[in-house]
Amino acid sequence: MGPAGHPQWIGIIQLLRFALYIGRMVDDLPSYRRSARTDFRMWLLLAFGLVFFWAGSTIDPADNCSEDGRECAPWLVPLAQGLGALVALGAGLNMLANPNRGSFIDPATGDLVWWQGRVGTSGGDEGRIHPSRILRLRIVSQDDSDDEVHLYDLDGNRLFWFDQEVIPWPYERWAERLAARWPHIEVDKVD
Repeated sequence: MGPAGHPQWIGIIQLLRFALYIGRMVDDLPSYRRSARTDFRMWLLLAFGLVFFWAGSTIDPADNCSEDGRECAPWLVPLAQGLGALVALGAGLNMLANPNRGSFIDPATGDLVWWQGRVGTSGGDEGRIHPSRILRLRIVSQDDSDDEVHLYDLDGNRLFWFDQEVIPWPYERWAERLAARWPHIEVDKVD
C-alpha cells in the first residue's frame, strides 16, 4: 500500500489542500497596513506646520503692515507661528507613536480582521467577522471628502471600526474582490 493509503497521509494531504485554499483566498484580498509614517497626510501636516513656523520666525511683526499703515495686524505673525508649531508638533508626535490600521484575512480561521489606532502590536480598536457572515459592503461617494465605506453583518448591523481607513484605495476594487470570493456579499455604491 502506498503513502496515500495511510490515514495520516490523507490528513496531511487535506491539510495541504486547505492551506492552498486559504493561500488563494489571501491572494484575492491582500493584507493592507498603513501607519502614520507611511501616510502622506501626516507628512503634509508636518510640512504645513514647519512652513508656518518658519514663516512666523522670519517675518518681523512690525513689518506686517500695509504701506499706508491702515491695515496692520502684527498679532497674526506670532499666531501663525504658534499654529505652525502646534500642527508640526502634533504631526511629529503622531508619527513618533506611529499608530497603524489595516485589514487581512486570518489564514487560521478565514476571518476578515481589521484594526485602527494600534500602537505596536497591541491595543487599538479591532473587529473580525467570517466573510460568510457579511451581508453588505456599502460605499458612499462623497464630493468634498474621502468616500465612506461601511460593512454590515447578516443581521443588518453595521460593524464597528470598519471604514475606508482599513482597506486599500480604490475601495471598489477591494469590494469587488471580496464579492468575487464570497458571491453572497452585496456591494452597494451610493452616489
